[in-house]
Order: sequence, then C-alpha cells, then structure tokens
Amino acid sequence: MKVGFLTDYSLEAVEQAQRIGCTSLALGAAPGSPLDVTKVNKARAAQVRETMDAAGLEISVLSWHTNTLEPKRRGQIMGYMRRMIDLAAEMKVKAIACFAGRLPGKSIEESIPDFKKVFGPLAKHAENRRVKIAVENCPMFCGWPFYGINIAYTPAAWDMMFDAVPSKALGLEFDPSHLYWLHIDYIDAVHRYGDRIYHVHAKDTEILGDRFAREGIYGTGWWRFRIPGWGDIDWQAFISALLDVGYDGCVDVEHEDPVFHGPRHWEGMEMGVKYLRQYILG
Repeated sequence: MKVGFLTDYSLEAVEQAQRIGCTSLALGAAPGSPLDVTKVNKARAAQVRETMDAAGLEISVLSWHTNTLEPKRRGQIMGYMRRMIDLAAEMKVKAIACFAGRLPGKSIEESIPDFKKVFGPLAKHAENRRVKIAVENCPMFCGWPFYGINIAYTPAAWDMMFDAVPSKALGLEFDPSHLYWLHIDYIDAVHRYGDRIYHVHAKDTEILGDRFAREGIYGTGWWRFRIPGWGDIDWQAFISALLDVGYDGCVDVEHEDPVFHGPRHWEGMEMGVKYLRQYILG
C-alpha cells in the first residue's frame, strides 16, 4: 500500500507530498480544477504524469464528487465522467472516484433505476478503457432530513448498486469515517466488500459525547472529522483488515479536520500521514 492525500494538482502539493514522505496523491479533476478534463490536452497530461513520476508519487485516482444522478445535468455529467475515464487511461491512473448520486428527495430504492441508467454505460466504458470507478461512501447529509446527494453510504445500498450494475469496473472509494458516525461496522465492511475496494480515504471521526447526549442521533454537530489518529477509528485494525483482503492500493488522507485548518493545514496533513506510516511501509 501507499500513503498520500487528496488534493488538486499543484507543484506545491507535489513538494509537500515529498517533504512529508508520501508515495501517492489522489488528484481532483472537477470542472475548473487544474485537471479539468475539458481543458487538459495530451501535452498537459504528460507533463503532470512526468512530474508525479519524478517525485516518486503514484496518482491513485482522479476525483470529482457531484450528484451524478442530477436530472437536469445528467447528460453533461455523464459526458464529463466519460472524459475522466479517458484521461485516467491516458495518464495510466487505475481509477476515477465519484459519488453514486441520488434523485433529489427520493429514497435509495427509488434512485437505483436511474443509477443503473447512468453507471451501466459508464462501467462499460471503464471496462473498455481498463479503468475502475470508485464510488465514495459519504452520505452528504449531516442530520435530519436524511436525503443527501449520494446513495452509496451504507452496505445495503452497495448491494443494490452492485446488483443493478454487476460490472467489476464498479467498486468503492472506502472511507471509514462516515461508516463510524453512522454506527456501521467498518471492519466487517472491509472483509465483506474487500474485492470491491478500489481506493481508500483516510479520514478519522471524533464523537462528541456531550453534544450527542443533547442532540441525539437525529441531531447535528455531535461528530467531527479529524486527521488519522486524532479521532476514534481503530487504524491498526482497519489497515490489518485491508491487508487481510489483499488490498494493495493507496490510502490517501482526506483532510477535513477543523482544528488543523487554514495556516495549520500542512501541519495536520503531516501528522496524519506520519500516523498512518506506523502501519503502512509502502
């Protein structure tokens, strides 16, 4: 396995990754980003690839997280994602990362037919380009009402997704932080879905007991995301589970820690990466 972090591409990010001992980067490819697929030509793609190779950094995924099932923009979104898959293939990146999406105001079950219409063709395109699609398990809501923009936040939904689109090109961008605050067994989930884990986000979660006691499970603000090692995730057990199922991809820090924000951003990132280094040598 390799360790790195999620970021938009920049020379500063590459330099910081080298400084703190990273071996991978998950690169944003959203519209308007430095890797906007509508603007990146072959020369630019080759330049980024060469810079990353020279720094000893693997590009783990190209990422764009939006509501993939948004009805009014669906054709545009699908076209963009096809080009992301093409760019990943050109840059020799193994996977793209995204949300599954969700029909606005609809349940997981009600969204599955549209999920199949969108991800069936995308998975086929990914198969042809030998690229994986890694869907992140973030619910994109923080309390009641429980309707976000991503259905893929629970193993029950994963089963429905993989049944609707059985292609092995479709898998998970596994983030234990969301499962933890949802009270889902993230270790068991690794063992049950190990062959579908195509990328890993390393983000910790801290449960704020006093706030939870006042707010309850339907409330908000009773958990917060932390850098690895500063929350409640059992990282040794988690990495052990990944090793058990044969995962040999990248584990990239997604830094959303409110303590280490602003001018302390790189301080937090360095501590998170170094913490993971106890368990990952690659």
